[in-house]
Amino acid sequence: MPRPSRRDHLVETATLLFNQHGFHATGIERILTEGRLAKMTLYRHFPSKDALILGVLQEREQAVNNWFAETLNRPGQKPVDRLLSLFTALEQWIEGTSPLGAFRGCLFVKAAGEFPDLADPIHEQAAIAKQGLTDLVQAVAVEAGFKKPKLLARQLMLLKDGAIVSAQIQGSAKPAKDARKAAEQLIGNWPKKSKASS
Repeated sequence: MPRPSRRDHLVETATLLFNQHGFHATGIERILTEGRLAKMTLYRHFPSKDALILGVLQEREQAVNNWFAETLNRPGQKPVDRLLSLFTALEQWIEGTSPLGAFRGCLFVKAAGEFPDLADPIHEQAAIAKQGLTDLVQAVAVEAGFKKPKLLARQLMLLKDGAIVSAQIQGSAKPAKDARKAAEQLIGNWPKKSKASS
């Protein structure tokens, strides 16, 4: 396996520290020290700490949404099972058996909380990441023939995000199991388009 580039190593180190300690509490010097990186490496790739945070969120979005997309689009699943697989994947992430690394809550929620101004590019990037996953879920809901697939996707994401926050507080994957049960009921009662209108 090839060694990560200096940029990749910088982003990985920053992601880990931001996740553990928060964005404001983690200084550039700490990132460089822990990553054994020169300041020149940072400024070659990112002109500021905010630019580094944006880079971290973009990389994290790609990793998280690619993995959930792979889960949602795994071959051989019925559309309803594909929607529920969102919660199976969530449980794996919380238990530390996913490729997303140790579970420390949602980095996008943390970013939005620390940069609360809706017009802040960091807040906007967090919102983009969340919307990206919502769009993936909506696409599956459309394929499954549900009415109002956008609303269904939003409600499933509320269950997912609530489970993430509860899991972080409780230190347990049980909220993901509870969210899956709630999702089963939600999906089971959600109206579908008639065959004639589809």
